[in-house]
Amino acid sequence: MEIGLSLENLGSMFAYDASQPLIFNSGLFLFLFAAFLFFYGFLRRATMARIVYVILFSLYFYYKSSGLYFLLLIFAATSDFCIARVMSRTPKGCGRGWLMFLSVAVNLGMLGYFKYTNFFVGIANDLVGDGFLEFKNIFLPVGISFFVFQSMSYTIDVYRGTLKPLTNWLDYLFYLSFFPQLVAGPIVRARDFIPQIRQNPIRVTRTMFGMGVFLILCGLFKKAVISDYISANFVDRIFDDPTLYSGFECLMGVYGYALQIYCDFSGYSDMAIGIALLLGFRFPRNFDAPYKSATITEFWRRWHISLSSWLRDYLYISLGGNRKGKIRTYVNLLLTMLLGGLWHGAALRFVLWGGLHGVALALHKMWMSAFPKAKMLGSEMKWGWRIVGVVFTFHVVCFGWLFFRADTMQKVGDVLRQIATNFNPQIAPQLVSGYAGVFLLMGIGYLLHLVPRRGDRFAERTAVAMPLAAHVLLAAAMVWLVMQVKSADIQPFIYFQF
Repeated sequence: MEIGLSLENLGSMFAYDASQPLIFNSGLFLFLFAAFLFFYGFLRRATMARIVYVILFSLYFYYKSSGLYFLLLIFAATSDFCIARVMSRTPKGCGRGWLMFLSVAVNLGMLGYFKYTNFFVGIANDLVGDGFLEFKNIFLPVGISFFVFQSMSYTIDVYRGTLKPLTNWLDYLFYLSFFPQLVAGPIVRARDFIPQIRQNPIRVTRTMFGMGVFLILCGLFKKAVISDYISANFVDRIFDDPTLYSGFECLMGVYGYALQIYCDFSGYSDMAIGIALLLGFRFPRNFDAPYKSATITEFWRRWHISLSSWLRDYLYISLGGNRKGKIRTYVNLLLTMLLGGLWHGAALRFVLWGGLHGVALALHKMWMSAFPKAKMLGSEMKWGWRIVGVVFTFHVVCFGWLFFRADTMQKVGDVLRQIATNFNPQIAPQLVSGYAGVFLLMGIGYLLHLVPRRGDRFAERTAVAMPLAAHVLLAAAMVWLVMQVKSADIQPFIYFQF
């Protein structure tokens, strides 16, 4: 009986289970990563063996997240590797543009089919009538939005002549499938990552190790303690049926979701960056305290930095950027954010979310153009006005999060209606006492977010200087804390299936 059970458990480790995807905050991943890291240490100087080893683990990781759709990842890597190779050998004006078009068509074709077919079928049936097109609930492979954008950046850079194409397909598969950033970013640029692949020997300095452990524990705290707890115990209840709650409760639910999505997504990014550091690789920072932003422009320089810079470099600039006059600049900003909203999800509310940010960015640029002496960013802005700007920008962002979180436009209207007509702030003491744990964690989350950068640097230096025994004790304490607050089921990351 015991042997059979053990074999069954062992088999489940290697079989895909849609209800239990492999994610960073699961016990299975911690066990597998520890085993992976042990053998990885023996391959410090064996470059090719290390590359193959990491690729196999990455493909296994993606298989455990999306099943046989890991073949889609291999196809994307093969397609763009071959296109870039042919493109590099093709003189300018002799079909390079068509090869670039082919790469974009293949990548966006994959993304469009899996992510937007259901959306457009639904729109067609709403316009023409039910049954006009047969509806098929197409499975969305985990992380397809991320690895498609990452692969497109490679071929675009080769086309522009800013990057030389790889000559080894395994190197490109390594770049595209590297498991820390595979399913939810950050979107790593080829020019930043590829030079690191064949470093020999692989080096993990004490600083890298200390920072890696620090970021993994920070990410775990953000995700598994703050985000999951306030989500399961407060935010989800509010958004399940906003009409059951007062406007004040709904507003607190919106504030809670603003913290939830930040802790969830930045927590994943922290863990991804930390895991990469333990393996000897450096990723760019993906979040920089975005709710400290005094303008919407500053917010997008701090939030999901790898995506906002990707949209700027490969979409906004390609549309003309700010080189074709003011009106065209505003239109380009709006189009970029509308498409960015659609990238986040195949629903009208995501388009509206993107449109809101596009309009806000255009209005801010218009304001700065009309009043060029108005210093709206950085230390040049007076503190009083900066605080006003931070509060205003935070509420604009929170209004956008309402479209992001509500399942339907009806719920968006319900939340706004409750806040406008049934605010009832008198229940605040009762609400706080009834949800003491939730509001305690919300307070901790926002306070940690507002800590000055020098406080973050002090914590990082302290973590790097700690001995190994202290790291082990901190990790054990974090695991214990996660076990105390976790719900029955492991909560997937918000951006897990994007």
